Amino acid sequence: MSGVSFPLRVSAVIIDLDGTLLDTIPDLAVAANRMLQELGRPELDVEVIRTFVGKGISRLVERTLGAAFEGPIDPELRARALEIFERRYTETNGRHTTIYPGVSEGLTRLRDRGFPLACVTNKSERFTLPLLEMTGLAPYFKHVVSGDSLARKKPDPAPLLHACDALEIAPREMLMIGDSVNDTQAARAAGCPVFCVTYGYSEGRDVRELGSDALVDSLMEAVGLIEKV
Repeated sequence: MSGVSFPLRVSAVIIDLDGTLLDTIPDLAVAANRMLQELGRPELDVEVIRTFVGKGISRLVERTLGAAFEGPIDPELRARALEIFERRYTETNGRHTTIYPGVSEGLTRLRDRGFPLACVTNKSERFTLPLLEMTGLAPYFKHVVSGDSLARKKPDPAPLLHACDALEIAPREMLMIGDSVNDTQAARAAGCPVFCVTYGYSEGRDVRELGSDALVDSLMEAVGLIEKV
């Protein structure tokens, strides 16, 4: 972690979705295992699938196939698997997802303190927007950048810079809150300070190794570390 001083003075906040705002693993695991069933392969443990989440659905499907099949995965199988997964995830998206403790309270506190909020995720827009609506979180965000909103996704800084432009905030005044190396790398490349939650997915890595400016156990704890510019 860096040597920034607290409270950290920022103008706006970007927040990741999966593993930060919402625990979406149950839905993703159901979709992944139903995909494997259709492909004639045994199911994977939920905790194994948890380590595959973070770089979008295509990468999740690739990692799942890699764990279920021996040898290289041919393009035809990959394309078929992706079609199955997206169909199955459409069926289950939001059904088993839960909001992490402190998230609703933290978002309300951030809004009440005048922080403009953006959600930046690697999840496709057709899954992101319905999920935010179903969980009641959509009204908190002035801007949403999904995994297919731009040509590049996290850990590329482009989605964060796009959100900064949309909110008319300089990157150095925009705090990123996430749970994975995608978030820390994107924030560093964009020039944003970054906090990591301790409860997320982090692609199986120790969150303490991700180089964030602070580790927080909840969104409410993050709110207590910042001050509005």
